[in-house]
Amino acid sequence: MVEIQQVTDTSVFSQIAEHQHEQVVYCHDHETGLRAIIGIHNTVLGPALGGTRMWHYASDAEALNDVLRLSRGMTYKAAISGLNLGGGKAVIIGDQSLKTEALLRKFGRFVKNLNGKYITAEDVNMTTKDMEYIRMETKHVAGLPESMGGSGDPSPVTAYGTYMGMKAAAKKAFGSDSLTGKRIAVQGVGHVGTYLLEYLQKEGAQLVLTDYYEDRALEAAARFGARAVGLDEIYDQDVDIYSPCALGATINNDTIDRLKCRVVAGCANNQLQDENTHGPALVERGIVYAPDFLINAGGLINVYSEVIGGSRQSALTQTEKIYDITTQVLNKAEQEQSHPQAAATRQAEERIASLGKVKSTF
Repeated sequence: MVEIQQVTDTSVFSQIAEHQHEQVVYCHDHETGLRAIIGIHNTVLGPALGGTRMWHYASDAEALNDVLRLSRGMTYKAAISGLNLGGGKAVIIGDQSLKTEALLRKFGRFVKNLNGKYITAEDVNMTTKDMEYIRMETKHVAGLPESMGGSGDPSPVTAYGTYMGMKAAAKKAFGSDSLTGKRIAVQGVGHVGTYLLEYLQKEGAQLVLTDYYEDRALEAAARFGARAVGLDEIYDQDVDIYSPCALGATINNDTIDRLKCRVVAGCANNQLQDENTHGPALVERGIVYAPDFLINAGGLINVYSEVIGGSRQSALTQTEKIYDITTQVLNKAEQEQSHPQAAATRQAEERIASLGKVKSTF
């Protein structure tokens, strides 16, 4: 699921300037009904790689806001993970039921016209089959099925990175990275959330979960021996770790005082509704926050491995390093009397600035 931030009535260029994006491309085709936006945030480290999601946005302004926030996150995700990639993202506006081969292939033509500056991949409401259609029009596609020489479903690797980051955050909060017996609330049991539950169950965690789709939550609860609760009830659970794995902006003014956990570590993007407000607020409450763009980078690492001709095993090996990077960031935040999101952002920006002396843009 996706939660869209409230959008103020500001100009397109002021929104682009706010996050220092390089380029925003509006894609429209009357014949296929395509309406899409491609956001390219930064290409200092390499081509912008990021998935395409399809969503029924309430307005074009909300779609723009989403693509700008997501593409910025991809820049930092790649940079802090040591990848030679920039950050980009795309959104196709409309319900997924409107997808057709023609629409997807037309979108592929727009990607092709960017001449490799943006590489697309699978995201919310998109499938590997959709990537096949896009691939018919452009070579700048990753996350293809393994049968086509691609890296396949990135969800298991995303979950593994989240698990590594969670363990590092647990070590900071509890003095041990063992999750055995830890009470963990998982919000969202889609592809990544389900793989994360597998890791947590194997380590003997006590699980409580929720999902937008009640039947999916009940099915996961039965499978993993967990307790299912309502969507809004998840914030009030007496747990050690809260793991947001679906909605964005679940750490906000309405929820932050309800949390009873010592750690927040999940795979959702943009978990803090306002980084400058809610990052420090977590520190004040004694809650260790594992920065989202850092610990959910496994999927990007997996796709990057495909781009450079690596293997799933090499992607997992690289993803395992998320544990050490998370530890480094948490220690840095403590030493600087800052909050982890700010420390992670600075670390990513420092790498971009350093290598920017070598090259300016892709």
